[in-house]
Amino acid sequence: MANVKNAKKKIQQIIKRTKAHEQLKSTVKNAIKRTDKAVLAGNKEEAEKNLKLAIKSLDNAKSKGLVHRNKVDREKSRLTLKVNKMENK
Repeated sequence: MANVKNAKKKIQQIIKRTKAHEQLKSTVKNAIKRTDKAVLAGNKEEAEKNLKLAIKSLDNAKSKGLVHRNKVDREKSRLTLKVNKMENK
């Protein structure tokens, strides 16, 4: 355990930041899952709405450095392709 005042403060800052990052990552994962569920259910409107939210949350995570930019681009591309293929059916 830290003995110095600034070390104790730094520990508290790390805990707070970790919690915020976990919440953001959870938001990203849930948005992706909701989009996939809507695609599997065949609900085009719901899928498009969830796709917008997923892209927004992915970009937010990318800007904070929580998710690598290439992974964000890959996820956005795959989700968009899934939603766009729904039109063809």
